[in-house]
Amino acid sequence: MSDPNRTSQSTRHATGPAGAAARTPAAAVAPATRHPLAAVYRLLITAAALTGLVLAAVATPGPTRLLASFTAQANLAAALVSAASAHRAWTGRRPLSPGLTGAVLSFLTLAAVLHHALPATSTTVVTLPSPTPGTPAPSLSPVLLTTFTPLAALADWLLLTTPRGFRPRHAWQWPAYPLLYLAATLALPTPAGTLPDSLTTTLTLALASCLLPVITIAIDQVRPSPRLSRNRISPTGIGPLK
Repeated sequence: MSDPNRTSQSTRHATGPAGAAARTPAAAVAPATRHPLAAVYRLLITAAALTGLVLAAVATPGPTRLLASFTAQANLAAALVSAASAHRAWTGRRPLSPGLTGAVLSFLTLAAVLHHALPATSTTVVTLPSPTPGTPAPSLSPVLLTTFTPLAALADWLLLTTPRGFRPRHAWQWPAYPLLYLAATLALPTPAGTLPDSLTTTLTLALASCLLPVITIAIDQVRPSPRLSRNRISPTGIGPLK
């Protein structure tokens, strides 16, 4: 099977414009494939994450408490990565590295699972900080940061990306930051909230940080490929030469 990045022996020594065109790999002149719908969808993810962060900042006494929360950090990273992915999809450039997008997806999933799994009385720096006393907390902020944005990112991964992009090395790379975050929280308490109130909660945080990436990678290896639209330069049917 021929390699599109290699040139034949007859064109290797050609000179002039024709020779330069003959030595140009086919992949270098392939038309860029733009995905405007995917770009718009990822911009909506960015807007949802930023809206949730702004609403949470209104109900938080100080920005330090909010930025120290793992949930807020995960959504901020999702907003930045989704905006960059939207730009690449709109311009037809190569997508971001699956290692980066998968890490953000893992962080969002971890924040969502812990928010819905931990008891309401268990307040840690992983979850959103408590609102200012006497100030009604916007009910839309937790929904955007712990439900809508993670589900939207999950749908983006399942429906708009090709499978088998994650690698086994990601199983130990993605949990590195959550585990370091948990260790720093235990060693140096932050103003975002109290420490995990029990050994069970601490072990739950660590176990979830390690298991979720493994589950995500396993699903990525067996999920079907989405039917993404492709630009064709000619019809697929057999017809007369043009």
